[in-house]
Amino acid sequence: MPAPAALALAAALLLAAASICAEAVWLDMPQTGTKCVSEEIQANVVVLADYALMYESHPSSHPTLAVKVTSPYGYTLHENGNVTVGQFAFTTSEAGNFLACFWIDSAEKGSGVSVNLDWKTGIATKDWDAIAKKEKIEGVELELRKLEVAVQSIHQNMVYLKAREAEMREVSEKTNGRVAWFSIMSLGVCVVVSVLQLWHLQGYFRKKKLI
Repeated sequence: MPAPAALALAAALLLAAASICAEAVWLDMPQTGTKCVSEEIQANVVVLADYALMYESHPSSHPTLAVKVTSPYGYTLHENGNVTVGQFAFTTSEAGNFLACFWIDSAEKGSGVSVNLDWKTGIATKDWDAIAKKEKIEGVELELRKLEVAVQSIHQNMVYLKAREAEMREVSEKTNGRVAWFSIMSLGVCVVVSVLQLWHLQGYFRKKKLI
């Protein structure tokens, strides 16, 4: 494959992978209450996020932020308070929804307060400049290395999605089976009750000599 074509393919795959693995959001913070962001991430994935508090400048208003990041099983991965900027990083040990919650923890609530969250996972967390210097690679070789990592990332995502699809299909099949058995049992109960009612009515009419 010619070098320009290889570079174009690498750029396309890196863009596709980065669009999945990187997310920057703005959260408008209420004066009371909590704002949370969650993302479903598979196991053994590096997560890196930077957050910063933004607010309308006022001489007597200097709000601060508290943040807590938890795993799908409720374990605290990062917790900080009384800050305006911060960062958290971890490697996931299980798959599921990872939750980051923010709230204003200072007495001065301010106005127009928002949080900028730059959330990166997987390939988006790599420092390619540092990797290039460490491994002494550049140019086409570096782009091919990026291409290799991008392909691996996309393949891992596809495998994860396929596994989740299989799990959901299994749950759906089990649920459908239980609903079918419940329907059969309900129909059986209705038939039994109808037979008992008919038997009771026949006995009642015989006692009254109506039949």
